[in-house]
Amino acid sequence: MAEKFYITTSIAYVNGEPHIGFAMEAVEADAIARYQRLLGKETFFLTGTDEHGSKLAETAKEQGLKPQELCDQNSAKFKELTQILNLSNDDFIRTSDQKRHWPAVQKLWQKLVEKGDIYKGEYEGLYCVGCESFITEKELVDGKCPHHDKEPEKVSEENYFFKLSKYSKQVADLIRSKKLNIVPDFRANEILYLCDQGLKDVSFSRPREVLNWGVPVPDDDSQVMYVWCDALTNYISAIGYAEETEQFKKLWPCDCHVIGKDILRFHAAIWIGMLISAGIELPKSELVHGWIHTKGERMSKSKGNVISPFDLVDEYGVDAVRYYLLSEIPMGKDGDFTYARFEEKYVADLANSLGNLVNRVIVMTQKYFDSVVPEAKISPEIKKIQDEALKKYHQEMEGYMLHKGAGKAFSLVHFANKYIDEKAPWTLAKEGKDEELKSVLFNLLQLVSQVAVLLIPFIPQSIEKIFQQLDLPVPPTFADFKLVPPGHKLGSAEPIFPRLEKKE
Repeated sequence: MAEKFYITTSIAYVNGEPHIGFAMEAVEADAIARYQRLLGKETFFLTGTDEHGSKLAETAKEQGLKPQELCDQNSAKFKELTQILNLSNDDFIRTSDQKRHWPAVQKLWQKLVEKGDIYKGEYEGLYCVGCESFITEKELVDGKCPHHDKEPEKVSEENYFFKLSKYSKQVADLIRSKKLNIVPDFRANEILYLCDQGLKDVSFSRPREVLNWGVPVPDDDSQVMYVWCDALTNYISAIGYAEETEQFKKLWPCDCHVIGKDILRFHAAIWIGMLISAGIELPKSELVHGWIHTKGERMSKSKGNVISPFDLVDEYGVDAVRYYLLSEIPMGKDGDFTYARFEEKYVADLANSLGNLVNRVIVMTQKYFDSVVPEAKISPEIKKIQDEALKKYHQEMEGYMLHKGAGKAFSLVHFANKYIDEKAPWTLAKEGKDEELKSVLFNLLQLVSQVAVLLIPFIPQSIEKIFQQLDLPVPPTFADFKLVPPGHKLGSAEPIFPRLEKKE
């Protein structure tokens, strides 16, 4: 039986349309899922939408819509995004789904009650609608939420609380022992600091009179579950926790949650505390990415610098967008987006390096050998370089350092282009050095096919075109990959990455 791998994105909040930040998270999870499938693992990739909370209820009211209407409208756009970005997700969960999601949430709540970890109490404090979170005075910057630049509301109400404080040491021990592996390490230190200070109990509900849009608290119709208790449960509701299905038993625990740095506290503290309390196995790792800035500023609607992934894909193509987000922005850190850098990277890496390499090799094989792979053997030098690059590529990909994994694949692209310039096949042909010419082109074809396999997680649509030109099927796993055999007839050369039109 194949080893399983279960990966999730966070679920996108449907208060607004998809932005480039969530697109980055989605393609990160997709690249990892595709890589794990190449390893031969039975991989399940979940994404979806978070559809409850006061922020959404307020936005719906402003737009003259019912909350469910706004959810349906924006969730459809996130579902469309999975197709636009060529994601390989296996499922899409919606938290407003009363058949799939709500029973799991209410079951988990009851488990926390049975453990004695839910209690009712008075809450008085500051609430940020943007974060859907209660925050402390210490977290404010100039009296405002640092994430949303707005003053929080002063709230006084009776809520149910979850005894998160009870699990401070356990959470810290799990992180320090790497049983819960938070990547990169410096993000783990942020949670450890909070644990060492002592985690605080968390408000887990709000009065229905304040918020009427959410999952009802079991046995108390006057309260609605607070959004984080509801939202985090999606990771188990989607795979059948409520009914303890075979799928749930097979897939859980999750191997990797891919999340943004702004929701790390909820995933590495609250979610873990909930699972410990309920006696459910813990996820193995949490991969935390940073934010995308533009010209050094965080994107926001108020600044008018939000970039639509739909527009970007429409103008440049899906693989250009995927490649930039996966290779340019260091995993775990903030990154910058500018159109100038995007186009520079498109031209340099995709068009001039990879696209040009494939075209030259296919065209030269056609010209000198009538598109038939020449009889030759891979040279020891090329074999050594391939093996070294492959080893480093796997190390980076297994550690979720996707930008470095892409870099290792492209190291072979750059080597191959340099190899062409040094060996000058056109000169070998002119001088009648047929055996050397056969060897050079055979080696180049092996490099092209190897590069193509390594880049499947990053630019799958373009890789299909490369394999079409090699007249070979795209290998479903690394184990199925075979080097291009002598005597094999290639397909015809076609441009893979179109030239960019100069903007006025």
